[in-house]
Amino acid sequence: MAVTHEATAGMGGIRSAGDLVFRMELAGMKINEAKTFVAEKLQVGVKDLADCAVMKDVREDLNMGTTQSRPNAGVGIQTKFRIAEIMGISINSVEKFKKEAGI
Repeated sequence: MAVTHEATAGMGGIRSAGDLVFRMELAGMKINEAKTFVAEKLQVGVKDLADCAVMKDVREDLNMGTTQSRPNAGVGIQTKFRIAEIMGISINSVEKFKKEAGI
């Protein structure tokens, strides 16, 4: 069951870096520019962005969310805070959280 869940839950991009690249495309970047930007921020090669094994380690090391919960790993808004910090971008839910919490 766990393997099936990880495979299907990962189709949204969190198994690799698809969610991060798409986030940058929504910010106005073209796909190749977005891939290069994300790869530089994560300090990996552009080809590594689609490699699930490499990105699993990168996402765990940077605490940026994985398909299955791990001990001491951030979840939900915690991972969004990390993504915003590492990518150097503004994420609406993070900014709203900060405003409501008075941060």
